[in-house]
Amino acid sequence: MVELGDRIHHLPSELSGGEQQRVSIARALANNPRLILADEPTGNLDSVTGKKITDLMKYINREQKVSFAVATHAHEMASVADRIVKLSDGELTS
Repeated sequence: MVELGDRIHHLPSELSGGEQQRVSIARALANNPRLILADEPTGNLDSVTGKKITDLMKYINREQKVSFAVATHAHEMASVADRIVKLSDGELTS
């Protein structure tokens, strides 16, 4: 699913930022959760890799029925959300 089988024996420092993010998603999925909390999952990635991570999360949501609660400043990530809750000046709004 995360397409990292060829990197299984590599250390984290030997993986790119996008590969590390995909490892994090795979680890989060290991226990078959219903919800994954993600803090800035595309924050340190270039736009192409960020889109791949966003697409992977959408696929997991759709195919495995796993929900994601994501904290992000990235408008691209927020634009694919089913629901957006904003925190501004200590107030939550939806």
